[in-house]
Amino acid sequence: MTLNVSPLTLGTSGLGRDTAPGSPEEEAAVAFAEQLFAGTHAFVDTSNNYAGGRSEAVLGLAIARTGPDAATRVISKVDCDPETGAFDRERVLQSFDETTARLGVDRLPLLHLHDPYTVTFDEAMARGGAVEGLIELRESGRVDAIGVAAGPAPMMARYVGTGVFDAVLIHNRFTVVDQSAAPVFADARERGMTVFNAAPFGAGILATGAREGAMYGYRPAPPALQDWVARLEQVCAAHGVALPAVALHFSLRSPLVDSTIVGISSARRLAQLDELAATPIPDEVWTELDALGPAPSPVDDSEYA
Repeated sequence: MTLNVSPLTLGTSGLGRDTAPGSPEEEAAVAFAEQLFAGTHAFVDTSNNYAGGRSEAVLGLAIARTGPDAATRVISKVDCDPETGAFDRERVLQSFDETTARLGVDRLPLLHLHDPYTVTFDEAMARGGAVEGLIELRESGRVDAIGVAAGPAPMMARYVGTGVFDAVLIHNRFTVVDQSAAPVFADARERGMTVFNAAPFGAGILATGAREGAMYGYRPAPPALQDWVARLEQVCAAHGVALPAVALHFSLRSPLVDSTIVGISSARRLAQLDELAATPIPDEVWTELDALGPAPSPVDDSEYA
């Protein structure tokens, strides 16, 4: 099943963080969530564990104010038990129930298996495992489609290879710095799956540029990567475009990607994202980017191979 996505999907991992129910801070978060639903982007992406459940709770309040259309535009994810790490069929069903209760909906267009690190692939796929729970939800009509969402490309390749899932979401592995997810995405596309590429800015350096303390994939960017990004910044400057625009369009222009997920924390960030998406990138930028050669990515997924 291929979902009717838009080029951008809005991520809400920080929405509602540290807000108390009924507080002015929660009200501000709900008002922002209403802005997300008022836009043209097809889906808002959340998860059971984002902001300790507050992301879904805030989205639920916004859905109640906004109406039925908003209720069809939220993608979520099931997560392991936060106390025990359990991630089996029963936990998947419980996680789904928690999510729909917070959102105030009965069903979801897409539900991902999220970060299945507390169980092995074989455990997840076994009878009574997490994937059985997802399949049960799809077959019952409570979700339209099921996906798998995590980072390590070798692990994700195994899940995609099962042919069970309708969608895949990988972060920090398909950017101008690291394209290790490309074979996984290619396999997913051949299978008719919907492909979500998350974190096109590498969770840091491709938004901020090379500078002290810059991060890539939640790790400090090493000096070699800082130097490579500095050279890319020179290419961008020579053609009058911003580094974040090039980083975003690397994903938007790829035939492997159906929708690019970008985390949004404020109305100003949303406006900036739309501006970046509308920025034309000269063809020469891509030629000169290729000429830089592969970036020294700090991502090491060898333990999942």
